[in-house]
Amino acid sequence: MSSGSRVLLVDDEPAIIRFLKPAFEANGYTLLTAGTVVDAVKRVAGDVPDILVLDLGLPDGDGKDVIKQVRNWSDLPIIVLSARDRESEKVEALDLGADDFINKPFGVGELLARMRAALRHRMQRENETPVLKIGDVEIDNVRHRVTRGGDEIKVTRKEFEILSLLARHAGKVITHRQMLAAVWGPAHVEDTQYLRVYIGQLRQKIERQPDDPRIIVTEPGIGYRIVDAP
Repeated sequence: MSSGSRVLLVDDEPAIIRFLKPAFEANGYTLLTAGTVVDAVKRVAGDVPDILVLDLGLPDGDGKDVIKQVRNWSDLPIIVLSARDRESEKVEALDLGADDFINKPFGVGELLARMRAALRHRMQRENETPVLKIGDVEIDNVRHRVTRGGDEIKVTRKEFEILSLLARHAGKVITHRQMLAAVWGPAHVEDTQYLRVYIGQLRQKIERQPDDPRIIVTEPGIGYRIVDAP
């Protein structure tokens, strides 16, 4: 479940980061870090991690503010990792949208198990199929891998997110704003040039005839949809 997943660790204690970094990497995670509320929200919007591990005691505010802001646009799993052990703190964090709460000090094995569970639950919530097939193109949402006719296609992180988003809603139009918010965050909903560039790159990689696309179809002035290749 962790293969290729990116975890954003929000904590202002360097010792915690040094402690967790080798464990995350040994289990297949790519580690991103932030040490403040402001940086955490920016990294969620800009880097689109798969899971957030969040301390509540941050130098510029309460970690619960991160939960509040992120839940305005994202359903990524959030695990709170905090020395605060009052029941009221746990209840408030969970009510705001955190998926789990672990007290410091903690065991790395338990944290990794909770992360795996949270990622599985997100897939189940979205009813996400691990491998999506569009014609002879396969999109593996667990390994973040794309193949065509069995041959792997090298795609960037953003390209994969766009392709996976479209494939999960095959046959339905996804508007420019919906795609931009999902992939780049709400601050970029007007940046349609991003989409044109990335859609063009994807078509070069997965379409048999990129100038006459049969998989990723443009809905002029609205957005894009993905269909089965004939």
